[in-house]
This record gives sequence, C-alpha cells and structure tokens, in this order.
Amino acid sequence: MENVLPSAVLEICVLLGVPRDKVKEVCQAAHKNDVKNFPPFEPEVLSVFVPPFISKQEFQTTTINNNAFNKRRRSFRKKKEKPKIESARALNGAHKVPEAEDISVPKDVDLNGLPQLCFPGGFFVSTESKDDHIHFLVFTDVCGNRTYGVVAQYYQPIQDGHVSFNGQVHWENLQTSKTAAAYFVPFAICVISRYPYFNALKDCLSCLLVQLKPYKDLDVDDCIKEFAAKLSLIPSPPPGPLHLIFNMKPLQVIFPSREDPDSPLIDLDLHLPFLCFKPEQVLQIITCILTERKIVFFSSDWALLTLISECFMLYLHPIQWQHTFVPILSRQMLDFVMAPTSFLMGCHLDHFEEVSKEADDLILINVDNGDIAQSKSFENETEIPDIPLQAAEIFITRIEGLQLHYDLECCHLGSSTDLGETQLRRRNWQQKLNSEIQQITLQLIVNIFREVKDHLNYEHRVFNSEEFMKTRVLGDQPFYRKVLETYMFHSFLKARLNRRMDAFARLELSTQSEEDRFSSMFDSPRRLTMEKIVSRRFNPQYLISKRMGISLPNLQDIKPKDYPARNSSLWSINAKLATRLISKSVSTFKIPEIHFPLVGQCVHSYYIDFVNHLSRAINILPPENSALLARYFYLRGLIGLMQGKLLNALSDFQNLYKTDVRIFPTDLVRKVVEALPPSERSQADQKPELKRLISQVLDKQREITKVDDHVKNFALPKTHMQLNDFVKRIQESGIVKDIDTIHRLFDSLTVGHQKQIDPETFKDFYNYWKETESEAQDVNLPPAVIERLDKNECVYKLSASVKTNKGVGKIAMTQKRLFLLTEGGRPGYEEIATFRDIEEVKSTTVAFLLLRIPTLKIKALSKKEVFEANLKSECDLWHLMVKEMWAGKKMADDHKDPQYIQQALTNVLLMDAVVGALQSSKIIYAASKLSYFDKLKNEVPMMVPKTTAETLKHKINPSAGETFPQAVEFLLYTPGQLDPAEKHGDAHPKLWCALNEGKVVVFDASTWSKQHCFKVGSSKLKCMVMAEQSQVWIGSQDSVIYIINTHSMSCNKQLNDHRSEVMDIIVQDRDSISSEAYSCSLDGTVIAWNISTLKVNRRFQLPCETLTSIKFHDNRLWCCIGSCILVVTTNGFVRQKVQMEEYTRDIPVSLLSFQLFPERDQVWALCSGSTDLFIWNMTDLSTPSQKISLQDCSEITCMMKVKNQMWVGGRGLSQGKIKGKIYVVNAEKKMVEKELVGHIDTVKALCSAEDRYVLSGAGKEEGKIAIWKVE
Repeated sequence: MENVLPSAVLEICVLLGVPRDKVKEVCQAAHKNDVKNFPPFEPEVLSVFVPPFISKQEFQTTTINNNAFNKRRRSFRKKKEKPKIESARALNGAHKVPEAEDISVPKDVDLNGLPQLCFPGGFFVSTESKDDHIHFLVFTDVCGNRTYGVVAQYYQPIQDGHVSFNGQVHWENLQTSKTAAAYFVPFAICVISRYPYFNALKDCLSCLLVQLKPYKDLDVDDCIKEFAAKLSLIPSPPPGPLHLIFNMKPLQVIFPSREDPDSPLIDLDLHLPFLCFKPEQVLQIITCILTERKIVFFSSDWALLTLISECFMLYLHPIQWQHTFVPILSRQMLDFVMAPTSFLMGCHLDHFEEVSKEADDLILINVDNGDIAQSKSFENETEIPDIPLQAAEIFITRIEGLQLHYDLECCHLGSSTDLGETQLRRRNWQQKLNSEIQQITLQLIVNIFREVKDHLNYEHRVFNSEEFMKTRVLGDQPFYRKVLETYMFHSFLKARLNRRMDAFARLELSTQSEEDRFSSMFDSPRRLTMEKIVSRRFNPQYLISKRMGISLPNLQDIKPKDYPARNSSLWSINAKLATRLISKSVSTFKIPEIHFPLVGQCVHSYYIDFVNHLSRAINILPPENSALLARYFYLRGLIGLMQGKLLNALSDFQNLYKTDVRIFPTDLVRKVVEALPPSERSQADQKPELKRLISQVLDKQREITKVDDHVKNFALPKTHMQLNDFVKRIQESGIVKDIDTIHRLFDSLTVGHQKQIDPETFKDFYNYWKETESEAQDVNLPPAVIERLDKNECVYKLSASVKTNKGVGKIAMTQKRLFLLTEGGRPGYEEIATFRDIEEVKSTTVAFLLLRIPTLKIKALSKKEVFEANLKSECDLWHLMVKEMWAGKKMADDHKDPQYIQQALTNVLLMDAVVGALQSSKIIYAASKLSYFDKLKNEVPMMVPKTTAETLKHKINPSAGETFPQAVEFLLYTPGQLDPAEKHGDAHPKLWCALNEGKVVVFDASTWSKQHCFKVGSSKLKCMVMAEQSQVWIGSQDSVIYIINTHSMSCNKQLNDHRSEVMDIIVQDRDSISSEAYSCSLDGTVIAWNISTLKVNRRFQLPCETLTSIKFHDNRLWCCIGSCILVVTTNGFVRQKVQMEEYTRDIPVSLLSFQLFPERDQVWALCSGSTDLFIWNMTDLSTPSQKISLQDCSEITCMMKVKNQMWVGGRGLSQGKIKGKIYVVNAEKKMVEKELVGHIDTVKALCSAEDRYVLSGAGKEEGKIAIWKVE
C-alpha cells in the first residue's frame, strides 16, 4: 500500500493460530486415547484486520478519494466459517455473515510466510498454561525498506474439544470434571507497522491481552478489530521534540518521534547489548558488521534476537547495513545461513550446533552467555581485526562510566504507588541512557572515520584510499583494509562527497580542534606540527586550548597563525568533549480518547477533538517555541487530510516554512495538490499564501535533478596528459587544488618537451611527493630543538648533512625560519634566519683544493655573520626555495595575508618534487618555473601604499580549499554574547560571508578561523541582517528569505511572501519586544514582519519598476527605486521624493544605493556608471545635491557609514593598474581622507564591526576579505 498520507501506527493486524475444527478433532482424539503429547501443528492466518475500518458510506469525510490517493493493492480473499475475517458481529449485537470478504493487504506483507515467524519455534498444544510472551520481527523488501512486526503469543484453554476464544470453558459433552482433560492452545496477534515502535506496540499488545482474558460478550475478533482500528487512527509524530501519548488502558503508551529528519526512530532499550556483552565484545561485533561478515546471533529468547540486532544497527548510524537482515529465523528457515553474501540473522540457541556445522565462515554470537565464535573457514585469514585503538579506548572509557542498571539508579527513591508515575520514571531514565549511548557510539564512528575527509577530492569525487591507508597506524591497518572494501563504506563515501550534513558531519564539526579549524582555511601540505610531535611522544590525549573571546579583538595584538598543519590523527579528540552533548528536552501531546473506533460518528468526533486539542496547544504556545509549533501544525495538517479538509491541511503545512521547514512533507503536499478537486484548487488560487505554496511545490518537482553519486578511487594515469587532464589528475591526487599553480607545475614538468606529460613522469613526481610527505611524518627532533620552535611550526624540508660555518648538520626549513640541526655528540639547534629577517640570499662557489664547491650564503638583518653552507648538488635548489619563501613572507607581511606564505611553501615543495622526479640537465630551470613570488618581486616590485599598510590589519580567504576563488557578495558582522546557557563558540562574534550559489561561510571573528559552511538555496544571496539574538535573515535572488538559527547554524525557516528577488532587509528597534523587520524585493514590494511570530504585519507596493534598498529613520522608510529615493510612511504612503533633476534631463540616472547620515542631516547616494558621490540635506530635500568626485576611480559598488566617515568601495587606478579600492570620505569636510588599495579585484561588499573595524570583500578574481582599522 502506498498512501498519500504517511502510514499510521498500524499497517495491518493479524490473528494466527490453528483453525477451530482442527483443534477440536485432535483434542477429542487425544482425550479419547489418553494422549498427553500432540504432534506439531502448522499454524495459519485466522483473521486479517486492515484499515480503513470505516467505509466511505459510513463516514464520507474521513477518507479522501481512493483513486487519487491510493495505488491499487493486491487483494487477499479468505473464506471462512464464522467468525469472519473482519467481524462476525457488529457492536450492536446484530450478526453480519457475509459469504466472503476482500481484504486489501499491503503488497510488501507476505501472509504466507507470517505464521512460521509468529511461531518461530513451532506450534505446540500444551497441557499446562504458559505465560504470554512477545517477540519482534523485521521485514525487508527488495528496495531495502523495512517494516516491523510485534507478536504477542498467548494461550487459551481447551476442554473436550471446544476452543473458548473468550477464556471461558464450555462443555460440549457434559461429563464430570474429573474425566475432562484440559489443554492449552497458543494464538498469536501480530501488529505490523512501518515504524519500529517496539516498546510502544509491546505496551499496546500487553493491554490487549489483558482485555482478551475476561472477554465475555464479544467474540475475540471484534476485540482485536477494535484494537486495530484504534491504532490505525494514531498518526506517527513528525521528527522533532514531540512524542505522542495514547491511553490504551491500563497503560499510557508513548509513541516517540525521531530526533530529526535524518535520525532513526528509537523505541527500544539501547543498553541491552552492554548487559549481554563486555564493551570489548561490543566493539568486536561492530567490527564484524563494518567488515560485512556473515553474522548469526543466537539466544533462547526470541525477543532478544531482534532487539540486540536492532541495537547494533542503531550504533552504526548514520552508516547503514546494506545486506540481508533477518533477525529471526524460524526452524524452517535455517538454510538461509547458507547464503553466499553478507548477512545478519538470528536463530534460537537450540540450533547453534547445527548452524555452526552446516555453514562456513560464520560469526556465531551467543547472546545468552556473551560468547563470540567462528565456524570453520577455508579462507586463510578470518581473524576479526581490532577496531582502531584510540577510538576503542575512548569508547570503552565512556561506556564504563554509564549507569546501566535502573535498580541502582533508583534504589534511593521511595516506592511509587502510581503505575503511570513508575512507567514515566523508568522511561525518562531509559531516554537519557539511550541518548548517552547514541552519543558514545556516534563518537566512535566519527573517531574511526574522521580523517577520511582529508583524502577526498570533492570536485572530481575521488577517494585516495592508498594514501589514507599509509596514514593509518600499523595495528589499525587490517581493520581499515577490510572496511574500505565494503558497500557500507562506499555509501558512507557518497554521503561525504555529497557534503551531507548528517549526524556524523555535525559531530565531526562540533568536536573539531581549534587547529583543525585553522587548517581548513589553508590547503596545507600534511606535516606534523611541533605540538603533534610532543603529543605523540608524551601523551596521546592533549587538551585543546580554547580562546574565549566575547568581543572583536584588537587585531594588532593577534599574531595570525601562518597555517597550522592538518590534524592527522584523532589524538586531539578529548574523550570528555562529547559529554557536553546533552539530550534535548522533549514534550508530549496526549491523543484524545477513541471510544468506538468502528463507528463513523465516533471517528468523526475523534478527529474534531484532535484538531481542537492541537489548535488550543498552538494558541497558547509562545512564538519563540517554533520547533514545537511546527510539530503541532504538522499533526493538524495530517488530521485535516484524514478529515478531507485539504485546504486547511495545506495551510498548516504552509506554516512549516515559518516554524521548521526541515519537516515540510514535500511529496505529501505535492500529491495533495495534484488530487485537489477543481473547486478547491480555484479556492486555493484565491489565497496568496496557498497559491505560492502550490507553485513552489510543483516547481520543485520540475527542478529535481539526478545527483551525481559516483565514487572514484584514485589511480595513477596510464595515458599521456594534456594540460586540462593534468589539472584534473593533480587535483584528484590531493597534491594541490589551485589551478594557476598546477599550470605552472605543468610548465615545469614539460621543460624541453612537447606540452604533454607521460604517465611515467607523473608517477615519478607523485611518488616523490608522497615519499617526502611520509618522511616528514617521521621527523624526530630532540626536545631541545622543539622548545625553540613555535607549537604550530612544521619541518617541511631537511637537507643532507652538510658542512657550514656553524658546524656540520642538516638545514631545516619550516614555514617561519631556517635552522641548522647540528650533528655530533649532542644534536642541537642553531638559528640561521627567519624569512622575515633575511636581507640577502646568494648561491656561489668556494675553492677547496682544486675544486669549486657550490655554497649558499644567507645574510640576516639581525646578524653580522653571514651563514654559509656547502650544499654541493643541493645548492641551486635551496637557493630557489629560500628566495621563494623570503619573497612569499614579504608579500604576506605587506598584504597582511598569511595565505601568501602558504602558497610560497606549496611552490617550494613542488620545486623539490620536480627536482627529485626529473632526470634532466635542466631540472633547476624547470623548478624555477614554480618560483612565483620571487619572480613577482623582481619583475613587478609593487610597494603597498603607506596608508594601506597602516590601515590594513589582516586578510582571510572564504574560498580556501576551493579550486578557484569566489566573489564575496555580502558581509555581516554579528557581535558576541555573554550568555552562560550557550555552548562554547556561540558566544564569540562572527563574520558571515555570502558567496555565490547560496553558499555562506561563517568565521569566528575572535580568531578568524572558519567555523561553519552551508548552503541556502542555490541562487545569489543579496542581503543579510541579524534580526534577533538567535536569527540571521538572508535575502536571496530566488525571492526567499532564509532564516538561520545562530546556535545550530541551520536553516529551518523560510519566508516565501516575496515574488521577486529580495534586495534588502532592515530591522527596526531590535531590542524592543514589538520589533519589526522590513524586507523589500526588486518588484517594489515592501513587507513588514513581526520578528517573533514571523507574521506579515503590513505589505505595500511602491510605484516603481525596481526597488534596490531601504533604510529606516525617524519612523519613515527611505526607499531607493532606481531613478530617485522615496520617503514613505511605514504603511507605504509617499511623503517626499529625492531626485537628481540636473542629471535626468540628458541621461536617465540609476541610483545603486544610498546611506543616511542622520547626525549630519545628510543623504549620500551613488549612481551606476558614475564615480561621484551625491549628498542631499535631509531637512530640505528639494535643494540640489552636492557632489564629491573620487580621484582615479573607475567604478563605485558599495558604501558604508562608519563614525564620521563614509567608506566607499569600488575599483580604480593604482600604480598603473585597475585594482579594488576603498575611499574613506570625511563627512564633515566632504573630502577623501584615505585611498586604500587592498584588493586585486573590485570591492563588492563592506560591513562594519563595532565601528572599530571595516571588513571589505572582493570580486571573483581574488575573493578575499580584508580587515581594516577605523581611526
């Protein structure tokens, strides 16, 4: 069955056992012959109960047109004598005895195979009464979709061959009780659901069994049918912090929700495996699953088999088991273990010997005694590899810290006399424990696979498994070797390459070390920092230092880190780090009573009650609790669909955009829209919000494109490569991403040859690069040397042992300095020079006997003595490398851009690899092709203007790690907050940077490290504003306003009321309770929003063709409409107009943007195509404007008021070239105070940080952000 509506809790309910006639016949024969033991029966399906239980004739509005909403089901026809399949007697007592009934069974439920799973150990009549017991089933279809079953077995007494369905003994042959033999026959009730509600359905069936025992008036089928009808009316709650409670009498049954749309639904006790196995054994089982072994669980308890198996599936989330999953095998299904592929199955312990002998290479897990064994194997190596040591130690430590026994947890509490209170107390404890176990197991998965991302190339979807394996500790390699070959890992790679923000990605990001955050800003060659060397030597667990800034720092006091090396292990993961993750609070909603679920009138009343309760909850909930509001709207929408009130349902789903768009049911809404009758469709079109919703849903369906999810393993090329193919191959290899650098590398490797590279040359170059990278990991410096270096320094190059004027030793190069690693009795450290301190570098020769020995000379500003080293054959290469690093450091210092030294370092290492790989007399000339900064310094000696150098404080690159820079479209600075409730990092000030195609990069403005990166839509972003403490609003070219939660850094709300691209958003009285936000779109629409409720307070249309920006002042809106500026009331009535009349006579002038300077009663504006600024007096807008001409300016793009200055961005002439320029204009004197030249490309965005700094963003030629000090 594929309904438009999401499945309710119940999909189908089945009663199973043996038919009455067969039992009667056997029992009579047994009694007659005085036989105590019966032959095994073959159980079968006795009754099937499938919703809907109310016909359309009885209740027209309950169900929606079947043809529109349901695909045709296959039909199951069952002819029986009384009692009938669905009901033998109506609730009023009148008999209904149809000859036969069509039961429409969901197509993926196999009724033929169900009996043996409901009686997996066989069907046996007993002479003794037995306890009811429950077990669980999981069904998987060919597409991998799972359905879940909960089975309750119970026994009914039989006397003299009459089965008493109501538990009462009836005599067919009136004999004395002494001669009457008592027998007990088992029956099973199976509830099948789309959702794994193991505990909830177990509670429901327990209540049903209590009701069945004393049942006197009605047939058992009627009781089960009523039970099934109730469950079919209970919707499954949407993902999020709302669980549903239903009174099943005597228990209050809780139906939990998933934590978020990507999380699994958990309704079982996740600690069960830890009661059966030691933590080390749990890790062994996880290893078997991750390596896709053939696994069989054994237990004498059928229920445990499914629960334990499901727990292990949940431990792996978000990695998913891709193979056969049958947690219960009946005795007739034992041959399944002969399957040739990977599987996870469960058998009764009685079959342990049989299974272990019949099948080879099985992992045999005894749940009852905690043993793990293997069956015989013909393979040479079947040992279970150890899980990576560091991850295992953290896992075991944290698991041992859990309280797994409820009795120990509550032994100090008084006994509860209330069953509901006892149930709630136990459930709360279990929920907290489940949450802790989820966090621990997720941390385990993150610790195992954290560094996979370091070996991915996202552009070409390549994973370099060989290099990943080389970075693994020797003892961990057997584990990774097996895991990397699995389907599960392949799917995991797809998710990483698709940049899926799932539970793994969120935890990986939130537990990232500060060093990792910095390394993400640079495309660093992998080397060990001094901090890493120390940590490896002394302590594998080192604490991450954290900087707790609350305001933007004084940048001149911060020495920006040059470029920390990439974290190459999980040693930085503190085991305590994840304990800060606390379980989220959850609310509950009580479902109304369902009195007579088989009567249409009662079902109708139930729906009305449900809607009323939800409406009441919505009305009393404060708007800031939007997460809960969204769940109420979702549920009310579902109930509306059940009632047939489609437009009401669509309105509720529309509200999800403003409360939590993550749970918006796109497919469901699309099907509802397609099924709307013409009359209701026309009604929907008359309501703007519904018309917009329908348009969006249908447009989204047309826009669906197939996602490229292939994964390619890196392999060396086998054919000759032209330039474009070489670029791709180098990027895939992970050596370097920057296209310009790769072009220079191509020129270097093809010196003296035609412009193509053969596979052997590529292989030699690649191998040399990787060998030097590997050797650098093994650099072992004495403690005395490490003490002299910064903790983030890495040794990138070591020379051979050479003679110098400071003794014999090896020259070492870090990103910061050159030093001599002296040799002899006590290896030591001799400083040569920092790159910043170098004055001159020379390559010369000195005479020794009859020889001329190549020698490198380095003169430092701070030292009188010139350093000399007889480098011999290495001399020319070191000469090139030192000059490149020297030039790069000078560029980095002049431009306050640490990325330049990083680029120089990459160039140097490429030079080294070229010289090491090529066999040619021209290798030094070839390497010199990579000498970019040195050539730049010599060919075009560009001085940074003094004013620029004094004002510029730092530069950062939001496009770091990309193959090419992206234009900075918009910048927003948000101040830090001193809120102790917020987690670490949330309190820091942030810089928000909008790039192309909806990409947003967020920096921690206290350290300038990249914190977050996400996408909102796929269109150009036009504006950003902090609407309130926890919300940033982003206006997009696609006409949507995306609302970002600043704590979770996720977009879970959207405002869709604009019809054209959103150009500007402003906030009025941000600190006031009644604060409003105004947004405007290009078509002239202005909307006033209530920030707390996200409702539209007002909207109006301005008389214009284009509206580009708005400002708020003195209770008036100032609107730039292209040819002029309109001053309007907050209701849209035009009060004044600012127009450049003297310019409109000749050529129509288009105003780009404007700024208000209320302190000086001024309006400043800039026009497209003009390099002048225009200023009006606010008190008399009719007077002509004043004009300020900007010298050497070719374009103005943006401006920003800061203190008593106007900062104007654009581009203009500097040192004979067109570059990005910023003009700082004194508002009082109306003259340019400074011209700042800090960007190669046009300045496209400006923003102010607390009026202490101005941040400017450049166009796509450079794509960097400059930070300027405000005087």
